[in-house]
Amino acid sequence: MAMASHHVITVQPQFSAVPRAGEWQSGLLDCFSDFGVCICGAFCFSCLGCQVAGAMDEFCLCGPSVAMRTLYRTRYNIPGSILGDFIAAACCPMCALCQLKRDIKRRKELGIFW
Repeated sequence: MAMASHHVITVQPQFSAVPRAGEWQSGLLDCFSDFGVCICGAFCFSCLGCQVAGAMDEFCLCGPSVAMRTLYRTRYNIPGSILGDFIAAACCPMCALCQLKRDIKRRKELGIFW
């Protein structure tokens, strides 16, 4: 008879409510995670764009651009590409802008927004 090997588990997988630094704090289509942001994005897109730009110390008239999304993503070391930023901003500009706003809001709550 062969001896059975015994594996001892010393580390259990952990769940953390705090996302890792290099990730979006919410998904592109997580509109219902912050309904107020999505309502603002739907009915006053330019106002939300100015809020996001202001939080990032960018010029408001630049609005929700690919450059602003790319700047934010690189600032927080979020994986992705300029092409992905372009596709998000071109195909669903409201979702892309709302994601930025939710991410800024969450990072401020966690004290990791600069």
